[in-house]
Amino acid sequence: MNNPPSEHGSHSDSSARRRLIGLSIAALGVVYGDIGTSPLYAFKESMHSLRHHGLPPSVLGILSLILWALILIVSIKYIAFILRADHRGEGGILALVGLLFDRDSGSNPLVGKAAFAFTILGIMGAALLYGDGMITPAISVLSAMEGLGFAAPQLKPLIVPASVAILLGLFIFQKIGTGRVGAIFGPIMLVWFTFLAVTGLWNLVKAPEVLAAFNPLHGITYLATHGFHGFLVLGSVFLAVTGAEALYADMGHFGKRPIRLGWHTIVIPALALNYLGQGAVVLRDPSAIENPFYAMVPSFLLFPTIILATMATVIASQALISGVFSLTLQAMYLGYCPRMTVSHTSHHERGQIYIPHVNWGLMAACIFLVVQFQTSGALAAAYGIAVTLTMLITTILFAVITRRVWKWPLIATIAFTVIFGTIELSFFLANTFKIIHGGWFALVVAGIIFALMTTWKAGRDALYSSLKPGLIPANDFIADIKRSQPQRVKGSAVFLTSTGGVTPIALLNNVRHNKVLHKTIVLISVTSELRAYLDPEEESIRVEDLGAGFYNVTARFGYMETPNVPFVISLLPDYNVPIDPTDITYFLSRERIVSARIPRLSPLRRVLFSFLARNATSPADFFCLPPGRVVELGAQVEC
Repeated sequence: MNNPPSEHGSHSDSSARRRLIGLSIAALGVVYGDIGTSPLYAFKESMHSLRHHGLPPSVLGILSLILWALILIVSIKYIAFILRADHRGEGGILALVGLLFDRDSGSNPLVGKAAFAFTILGIMGAALLYGDGMITPAISVLSAMEGLGFAAPQLKPLIVPASVAILLGLFIFQKIGTGRVGAIFGPIMLVWFTFLAVTGLWNLVKAPEVLAAFNPLHGITYLATHGFHGFLVLGSVFLAVTGAEALYADMGHFGKRPIRLGWHTIVIPALALNYLGQGAVVLRDPSAIENPFYAMVPSFLLFPTIILATMATVIASQALISGVFSLTLQAMYLGYCPRMTVSHTSHHERGQIYIPHVNWGLMAACIFLVVQFQTSGALAAAYGIAVTLTMLITTILFAVITRRVWKWPLIATIAFTVIFGTIELSFFLANTFKIIHGGWFALVVAGIIFALMTTWKAGRDALYSSLKPGLIPANDFIADIKRSQPQRVKGSAVFLTSTGGVTPIALLNNVRHNKVLHKTIVLISVTSELRAYLDPEEESIRVEDLGAGFYNVTARFGYMETPNVPFVISLLPDYNVPIDPTDITYFLSRERIVSARIPRLSPLRRVLFSFLARNATSPADFFCLPPGRVVELGAQVEC
């Protein structure tokens, strides 16, 4: 006989369910903001792309393609498969790369050319997401504001200025942080998805024949009968799934279960009903093709709808902007981006950060796109190609993981790669025809970001190669100190070094010029792991007593954690290091780069690297050092 559940167990289950529901609602604002605002423009652009070629639109065919794109790409590929590939709870392109290199994942870590190739693939995917982060806010806000022209044609001249004003406010708001208003994002998006479902259902019941679009034969027949123009429409159909990458990238914020629950119970039903409703309104009134989303709405609800749509697009834009901030932070800690000022805007939610340089760059790009393209239809021509490439890269990396990490049978890996690779390759080829109409922008942005990332990485490696011959092993330096017995003064000195086991340049210069040493010397190197956060039970600090008052400290951080060196120093007394955290001087090595020849860098990359190095944020700011206790001693490096 089964025992009845205890009151405590019942309470725990109830709390877990409430937490799961709360996280699922919160995920609506971050994870599904982009894909949730796609109904504003995806079906409209799919219909327009055919009309512009003088062909009669086939509503059921286009609806079928959109519905099955959502089912195959989002529900099956991302929800069912890709979300399984978490790297210690985190997702995203760089998480896939980290999973391949993680010795604890059960795989044989990649080495040599294979390691280089897949790392480059991951960096390419990250660079492509920057282009997406620029276009999404612009097209989302523009599409919402275009409701003004639909509701009152005389307001059309206000669409672009209003969009620019909203974007200005959005980016200015970033420095305050989303932590203060994050709690309302989910409920607003819940209202938005409810609105999508209700308006879609309201129009669906007036033309229930659109339900036939669930039959995939309508989409297949459409492609077969419309030939080349039918193939081109895939470039617009893809707009319906452009937010799919956010599912994986934001997994670490909410976990798999809330994301899956939100998709199956709220998002996919609302999206399907709304797209079907748009198809129904076009079947009943072909003139609704101008803007089927707003044509579904009763006239007295147009302005409230515009307000709600604007709020939804701002939230969707916020999600992409936050994603770019997180991506930049990951790139910094993995050595592919110069140090930048990073502000953590929430003490409760991890990942809530603000990077001023990235913020203002994104703002300038978004405003440029709005002013340059003027309409969401024109901007849609620039949208999609970067995301399709990112999805293809995700499929390739995931396929490698299925073999090396999960040990899938070869036939299963091939089947997954062929099915989804073929679909995404078709979307990509259809989007290539957008390049001359604006698609070049996302590719140029991705190319620039990729060049900056790889140049910084190669430059830092080349810089280390230049410094390496002059570096002295720490043990040799300490042996010399024991022999020479320089004057020691009271207090403690902390020297940051990028390489453990060697003597920092600042320490060498301090002895050479000042002829004294502090009583306690701490050599600290900060390393970043290929995972976002270290487990709490892991040992993140390692201390080694080198003798003569010298201590070598290695501090490990995840790539989403703040490398707070003073906090690490405050813990050292627990490791028997005789140091007073209130009486410390921090010494930094500062390299001044001058022009010279380095075989590993071309002349153009030398100039670019030198520029990046000069404009990088000071290590004192990056490592949270107190300004009044920092001394910089450097060297001139030929680079």
